[in-house]
Amino acid sequence: MPRHSHAHSNGHAYSPSQNTFSISPHRFQPRTRPALRWRRQLIVKIAAIAFFAGVVLLLIFPSFRDLLLPTLGLGFILTDDPTLSTVRHYDLNNYLGTARGWERGERILFCVPLRDAEAHLPMFFAHMRNFTYPHHLIDLAFLVSDSKDQTLPKLKEYLTDLQNDPDDRMPFGDISLIEKDFGQKVKQDVENRHGFAAQAPRRKTMAQARNWLLSASLRPHHSWVYWRDADVETAPPTILEDLMRHNKDVIVPNVWRPLPDWLGGEQPYDLNSWQESETALALADTLDEDAVIVEGYAEYATWRPHLAYLRDPYGDPDVEMEIDGVGGVSILAKARVFRSGVHFPAFSFEKHAETEGFGKMAKRMHFSVVGLPHYTIWHLYEPSADDLKHMERMEEERKMKEAAEKAEKEKAAKLANNFENQNEQWQKDKEAVAAAAKEQETKKDKILVGGEAGPHAHAGEGEAAGAKKSHENGIVDTAGNEVKKE
Repeated sequence: MPRHSHAHSNGHAYSPSQNTFSISPHRFQPRTRPALRWRRQLIVKIAAIAFFAGVVLLLIFPSFRDLLLPTLGLGFILTDDPTLSTVRHYDLNNYLGTARGWERGERILFCVPLRDAEAHLPMFFAHMRNFTYPHHLIDLAFLVSDSKDQTLPKLKEYLTDLQNDPDDRMPFGDISLIEKDFGQKVKQDVENRHGFAAQAPRRKTMAQARNWLLSASLRPHHSWVYWRDADVETAPPTILEDLMRHNKDVIVPNVWRPLPDWLGGEQPYDLNSWQESETALALADTLDEDAVIVEGYAEYATWRPHLAYLRDPYGDPDVEMEIDGVGGVSILAKARVFRSGVHFPAFSFEKHAETEGFGKMAKRMHFSVVGLPHYTIWHLYEPSADDLKHMERMEEERKMKEAAEKAEKEKAAKLANNFENQNEQWQKDKEAVAAAAKEQETKKDKILVGGEAGPHAHAGEGEAAGAKKSHENGIVDTAGNEVKKE
C-alpha cells in the first residue's frame, strides 16, 4: 500500500483499487442529537428531581409545607384537602417552664375572663401595652360570657388597634376570642357580686368559665398560663418576669385596693389567698357535702392567716409564703400543672370551689403554691351601697357647708359695708366737731386778749401793766381787785 494517497474533497481516502479505504466513515459524521435537545433533557431531569425532593419535604415537614405553599399561591391546598397530613411532633419536656422564660423563648397563655367589662377595657389595654415580657411570646385568650354591654365589639376594636400598631414590639402572638354564656344571674354590682348568698353559685359558675377558656386555648407549646382580671388598676409592667423568677408551680401577688381618705385610704382586697388552719378544717367537717367556704364573711370564721393581712409596705417583695387557697385576680402557673389534671373545680372540692379549690387541688397533687405578701398590685375601687349612701350624705353636708359659708361671707360683706358707711359719717362728724371746737377756741382767745368788748379796752398803760403784774403775782377778782394767795 502506498504511503501517501489521494483523498477526496469530502475527507475520504482514495484507493486506486477500491477507490476508498476500509475505514468506517461514521465516527467522522455530524452528531445526530443536537446540543440544545441534550441541555433541555438535562434541565427536565433536574426539575423532576427537585420536584420529587420538594414533595418529600412537604410530606415530612408540615412547617415547610405551611411556609412554601402559600408562597407559591397554593395555600388553598392546606384548607380544601382534608386528607392532607398534619402530623406534628411536640416534646412536652421542652415546655415545663423555667425561671428565665423570656430568655428561653417560653410562651405564655394569657387568660382573661370578661363579663360586662366594657368600662375596664381602656385601662386593661393600657397595662397590656406596658408589659415588658416579649409580646410575641404572649398568646391572648378572652372569654366573654353573659354580657349585656358592648364588651365583645369593644374588645375586637382594641385588639385590632393593638395588633396593627406600627411599633413592632406591640403586637401579641395568637389571639382567641371565645363567647360562651353560662346563665349567670348574679349582677355585676358590688353588693351582688360580694354578697354572701351569691358566693357559692357564683364561684362555681366562674370555675366553669375558667375551665372552658383554658381547655379551648391551651396549646402544647405553652409553658406558662397567666390569669388576670380586667379591673386591676395598678400593677408593675414587669409582673410576668417578677413572678416567673421564683420558678414556682403556682404563684400569686398580694392584692389591695385604694379607698377614699374617709375610709382609711387603702384596704386588703383579695382574701382568697390563705394558709389552712385547724379551725377551718374543723368547720369543714361540720358542713354539708356541697357547701363552699368563702373567706371574709362572718358566717365562716376560719381564723386563717391571709396573705393580704401580712403585707409590709417596706418589706422585701421577693419573700415567699406557702399558701393553700389562691385568689384569682392574678395567677401565674406552669402549664404542666393544668396538663397534670389540676383545674378550677365547679363543685365543692374539700369545701372550696374555683380558685381556692384550684389551690387546694394543686397542693393535693404536690405542686408548689406560694404567695408574695410584700409584692402588691392594686385592684380598682368600686364603692359599695353603704359607701354610696355615705358619699351622698357627705355631698349633702358639703353643699350645706358651702351654703352656710356663702351666707356668712355675704353677712360679713354687708357688715363691712355698713361699717365703712358709719366710719365715713363718724369721720365727717369728728371733723365737724373739731372745726366747731377750733372756732370756739378762737373766740375765747379774742376775749382774753382784748378786743372791742375786752376788759382792758379803755384802760391806760399803767393800769394795764398793773393788771398784768397782778395776774402774775396773785389772783384778781372780777372787779379788778387783787386777792393774795395763802
